[in-house]
Amino acid sequence: MREYLFMALIAAAVTYLLVPLVRRFAIRIGAMPEVRERDVHTTPTPRLGGLAMYGGLVVGLLVASELTNTGKVLSEAEGKPVMALIISGGLITLTGFLDDWWGMDAFIKLAGQIAAAGVLVWFGLRLTYIPLPKDWGGSTSLDYTLSTVITIMVVVVAINAVNFVDGLDGLAAGIVCIAGMATWAYSIFLKQSISGDRIATTAAIAAILIGCCLGFLPHNFHPAKIFMGDTGAMLIGLVLASSIVTVTPVDPSVIEGMNRVPVLLPLLVPAAVLVLPLIDLVTAVVRRTSHGMSPFAPDRGHLHHRLLDIGHSHRRTVLIMYAWTFLFAFGIVALSTIGVPVLLFPVVILLALGVLVLMAAPRWRGRGGLHSRGRSDDDGPPTGPMPPIVPEAEVRRQAPPPIGPPPIGPSQERASAAAKPVIPAVPGRS
Repeated sequence: MREYLFMALIAAAVTYLLVPLVRRFAIRIGAMPEVRERDVHTTPTPRLGGLAMYGGLVVGLLVASELTNTGKVLSEAEGKPVMALIISGGLITLTGFLDDWWGMDAFIKLAGQIAAAGVLVWFGLRLTYIPLPKDWGGSTSLDYTLSTVITIMVVVVAINAVNFVDGLDGLAAGIVCIAGMATWAYSIFLKQSISGDRIATTAAIAAILIGCCLGFLPHNFHPAKIFMGDTGAMLIGLVLASSIVTVTPVDPSVIEGMNRVPVLLPLLVPAAVLVLPLIDLVTAVVRRTSHGMSPFAPDRGHLHHRLLDIGHSHRRTVLIMYAWTFLFAFGIVALSTIGVPVLLFPVVILLALGVLVLMAAPRWRGRGGLHSRGRSDDDGPPTGPMPPIVPEAEVRRQAPPPIGPPPIGPSQERASAAAKPVIPAVPGRS
């Protein structure tokens, strides 16, 4: 336990200390684009925060490989997870860096994601089989080709899910941090009953991921001094996916006494920790394709945009989404650890729906609520998209015509005076 805490603290400290250097570097090279119409921040903010997170990841992995217990597990683990994450993480970080700095076509970026996922498969971090109930045919073993395809799909979906949800200060880092905590807790719970290097590898990866996110959050929480950009969002999505890949293939027979539905736990927990990013990803794809747009085309219809439009402040929106992620992730983990009946699973769903109801609370306050008095955001600079910048000539052209006679300038006053007849003064009259 102390080793996991130590590697998390190392990753957090390195990430935190690297962020100011990365921020200055991003400003110097111009990785600070202008505010777009769909953005919720109002001032240009440097990106590339993912470079600091990658530094924390690399140092955390190298330190973990030198620890007494964890180092032995990582060195003997199938797939060489330390080298796999350093190389695949470097590849996805480079892809995100080029996209944040110069911009990149969506399909080229997708190719970079597939390549990074392929590196994980090359080193052996892949799904070997899928645990299923006996009534469904039992656990399904995967051959190398099918295992490769499914693993790459899982990793790419996780990367894009995290990337899609990264739209508010501190949102993606906080959600992935909570997901990493739930994955770590689940792996520690499994480790008490299962011996194997895959479970210990999952715990180590999750601990380092937690550290990277915690080290970045002080710089990124509203009002953010730096954004992680695609550089960081795709990186932490990749690391989270790698922890899910290593923890999912658990033999159902060894966890039969843990819960009434043990065979579903290896599938429920990964889905639970990613439920919010996955919902946002699916709804975004459906929304965009139904309007004839590309699934990768940006818009302002994400869950966090809807919460802001309802009337929540920036910080409150982020905290609501934190709460929803925590409820789903730790709810499923808690149900798996205490061995509760299946009937309690719908209770978790009802609690999640309760959170959704609370999300709409400002809308119910109507005109008399706090959000209808013209109160500005109470937790930092105002949010919302900036109005478009229009040239001064265009403003004059679009201005409505003035009411009444046009104003008289000095030259018109002189011409009017010259046109008036001059009446000579009459002597004797005052």
